Amino acid sequence: MRSTTYNRTYTECYQRFLDEFSKAYLDSLNILQVDNGRFHKGKGLVVPENVILFFQPPYCPELNPSERLWEHLKAKLKWASFTTLAQLQTKVDQLLAQLTLEITAAITGYPFILDALSALNTV
Repeated sequence: MRSTTYNRTYTECYQRFLDEFSKAYLDSLNILQVDNGRFHKGKGLVVPENVILFFQPPYCPELNPSERLWEHLKAKLKWASFTTLAQLQTKVDQLLAQLTLEITAAITGYPFILDALSALNTV
């Protein structure tokens, strides 16, 4: 019972994210690379027409660009010491605010993803 409720809750949250994301980028086709989490494939999940879910192979977190982004952030935190969770959250917020489009693209821009996106531009 708990697992079902847990998955349904995450699917509902993910649905809301997809809906809001779709509205924010209404005039473009948006490809989201996702892992194979149950909530990415939840029963009743409706993927908006301007969003494509690009599923990475199972058990391959190294192919997930967000994993590289977190690796970058954790490298900047590994010798830091915080006395409260709030201090850690403030520091993470600061690090995220420092990420420019160029830095994010350099960290997360896998050649296979960039090649696929380039191919879409020729279609």
